Amino acid sequence: MFSWESLHSINIGGMARAVSELSHAISKKGHEVHLFTRAGEGQSDYEVIEGVHYHRCRFDSSGDILWHCEKMCNSMVELFHAVEEKTGRFHIVHCHDWHTINAGNHLKQRGGLPFVLSFHSTEWGRNGGSYGEWYEFREITGREWYGAYVADRIITVSSAMREELKWLYKAPEDKIDIIPNGIRPRSFMKKVDSGEVKKRYGIHPYAPMILFIGRLAHQKGADILMGAVPGVLKNRWDAQFVFAGDGGMAGHLKYLAGLFDVASAVKLLGHLSQEEYLDLLNACDLVCIPSRNEPFGLVLLEAWSAKRAVVASDVGGLSENIDNFKNGIKVYPTSDSIAWGINYVINDATGLKKLGEEGYKTVKKKFTWPTVAKTTLKTYKKVL
Repeated sequence: MFSWESLHSINIGGMARAVSELSHAISKKGHEVHLFTRAGEGQSDYEVIEGVHYHRCRFDSSGDILWHCEKMCNSMVELFHAVEEKTGRFHIVHCHDWHTINAGNHLKQRGGLPFVLSFHSTEWGRNGGSYGEWYEFREITGREWYGAYVADRIITVSSAMREELKWLYKAPEDKIDIIPNGIRPRSFMKKVDSGEVKKRYGIHPYAPMILFIGRLAHQKGADILMGAVPGVLKNRWDAQFVFAGDGGMAGHLKYLAGLFDVASAVKLLGHLSQEEYLDLLNACDLVCIPSRNEPFGLVLLEAWSAKRAVVASDVGGLSENIDNFKNGIKVYPTSDSIAWGINYVINDATGLKKLGEEGYKTVKKKFTWPTVAKTTLKTYKKVL
């Protein structure tokens, strides 16, 4: 496995959890898994966690994101060969997203190893489903195109993501396998006193709390949700909106809160510890996922695991996995539509609870990591 993030190195977003959980699940099925990733501050170079061998690469991280990933890939390849000399030849290389494509390509071209590439998203999608003219956009999309071309097999998390790859990079459909992300439901369910958690953040125990969790980036649509706040307050004057996550949009969100005169109803908390996140997740009344583009949406599974009601944009993997009005509410990625969806849910306490319970049933049935690992191993067999 090659990934620039994981749960036990540098942890940035949903891909970190997906990579680590998949690695652990494959290991539990009796396979030897080595994960090459970046080293976080104060972390050892090597560690075995839940049966997975974590190899943390060190390199000069100066320069822009492209140069950073180039040096990271070189470090990963060098460490890979050093490990291979001790453990014996590896059978397959599995890379995640564009950051590690150069490493996977090198090991395929020079070492003859089968190369599987997982696309968790594309740069086009991360840019909110639009093109960019700046240098980094062109370079990253170029690497994504090349990765889709040279990989022996491609894994995507949804049919929407498969169509995106076919359209953007002309990836052949018969080369792509759709394997959704998984989750450990019990890891996100925590018994909390919701009133006490709300009070901790200056929220009245009986006030409806709407939670956004994710990167504060254009793709994730936090600004769209901020635009929905006035429409919700007209319905429930005491509603409170909690934004958990960091990113370049934080300053703009503060500006919007002031512009819309809703600062008193908004909490911008920045990055949270896992325990803080679990407290808020299990104390909130609903989770809103207002993404402009979302290949899968791991937050959806996390919310369902905590039996929370979900209001989400009708895009990508969110659209595929939500059964509208049964286990969630699908809305357009616009402020007016999101406000409507939130109002619909918080006005019906019984329906709100039922949405969360149905979501939990969906997770238990379709999205466990042993199931995902079993399907991934079938993809590996196609290239061995």
